[in-house]
Amino acid sequence: MRKVLITDYVHNDLVTGLEGLGYEVFYNKDISLEEVKKVIFEYHGIIINSKIKMYKELIDSASALKFIGRLGSGLEIIDLEYAREKGIAVFNSPEGNRNAVAEHALGMLLAFANKLVSGHKNVQSNKWNREAHRGFELAGKKIGIIGFGNTGRAFANVLSGLNISVFAYDKYLKPRYADGLAFVKEVTLEFIQKNVDILSFHLPLTTETIHMVNDDFISKCRDGIILINTSRGKVIETKALLDNLKSKKIGGACLDVFENEKPDTFKLAETAIYKELYMLPNILLSPHVAGWTHESLKGIANALIYKINKYEI
Repeated sequence: MRKVLITDYVHNDLVTGLEGLGYEVFYNKDISLEEVKKVIFEYHGIIINSKIKMYKELIDSASALKFIGRLGSGLEIIDLEYAREKGIAVFNSPEGNRNAVAEHALGMLLAFANKLVSGHKNVQSNKWNREAHRGFELAGKKIGIIGFGNTGRAFANVLSGLNISVFAYDKYLKPRYADGLAFVKEVTLEFIQKNVDILSFHLPLTTETIHMVNDDFISKCRDGIILINTSRGKVIETKALLDNLKSKKIGGACLDVFENEKPDTFKLAETAIYKELYMLPNILLSPHVAGWTHESLKGIANALIYKINKYEI
């Protein structure tokens, strides 16, 4: 019987779905990379999250492997070209958590605009400083979306009823990529930088997108622009972000992702930068959870089952 190894926490639908397709499923959410290296030669398929990285060395050890399933969207943890050379199919599942990411991005933006976190703390401390917590409304604002795939389109969709002008840029989509979202205007990157009040990133991590947002990029944006990043932390250069938040060139940032998401590995310089960033008054932070809701756990499972089944037919 064909065997599949699941290496991270998943919804039970994924286990039962794979079994329904005739696989013998080995589910070990606590398995380490070293343990995977020892057993991967036995498996027809493997389901991974960010803990296990399917690079050349591990792929070479996987002599029977036919497919890799990625929980979520990011494919930077897989050597895609080498997998193709080896005839290994790769499936990710952005359809399963795109709405979760979109709602989280909107939630962060609304919380930032209305100063909800500081207002909550103000009331908790038995204070009542209303004027200090006067926010701003989204209606009438211009929002740019860079990256208009699954999550970018989902974010546009949740903005649809808010009387906001939405502009999108995606280098790799053909013209009229906003079909079905008639209120979204397709524009150039330069237009977005010059015109929008709020800019949300929905990009994969590639050689092109690493540090896409640096001092040069920010210098071309409107003064006081607000950034939202729920994609990949390395899209934004942290030092440039910090400097421009301090100077108020960037008016604020809502960040669910960071260049380094393992505080216990911070080097001395990183510790200083992140400590200062975290304490700024014009940011809102969350620990890379935008796509990780109870509903998305199930959605990711079902998206992978659908794709694996279609591949096997």
